[in-house]
Amino acid sequence: MNTATANLLRTALGLLLGTLLTSPALCENGKPFDYKGEWEEVGPNVRIMRHDDGSRTEFRRSPDDRTLTKKTTGTNGIIMMTAVYRMDSNGNPRGCAIFDGKGTKLYIVSYGYHTTTGQLVAEDMFDARAHFLDKKGRELPVRRLYYSYDAQGNRSKAQAINPIPGKTAEEVFGGSSTFPHENPFKK
Repeated sequence: MNTATANLLRTALGLLLGTLLTSPALCENGKPFDYKGEWEEVGPNVRIMRHDDGSRTEFRRSPDDRTLTKKTTGTNGIIMMTAVYRMDSNGNPRGCAIFDGKGTKLYIVSYGYHTTTGQLVAEDMFDARAHFLDKKGRELPVRRLYYSYDAQGNRSKAQAINPIPGKTAEEVFGGSSTFPHENPFKK
């Protein structure tokens, strides 16, 4: 993979996470937002967080709680990224589609849960524009995250697997998960 492609993937993942590292619209003092502010309740199915620089993050859920949409806008009000999560009956994301500000689908993400505990254990991210296949013709994720838990149920830092030779997942995609840890509808 050449440098331009790696930079494109890094930028796309930054958009996905709502923390585009090269854009002051989504950073504060060069550091990604960590959602320390308060979520503003706009209605029963909409929550907005307004950031100090004028950008904002909006979560919108469907009335049946089966779809959660996250939109991140820059300081100019233009949509930078949209992520659409499909939720299961327990309110856990099962999958996600990530789009850039123009509506181009960038990634498809699937989440895996432990069958007994229901805890998140895996996250696979697939490139929606280019399919990478293994020797048997199966599609490979461009990034795979695995989680483990201690005896108290605390989740470990993600273990990332990156199929790009010579680079770590953090170098190519950044270190954050796509999982919506900041879902403002969860109590």
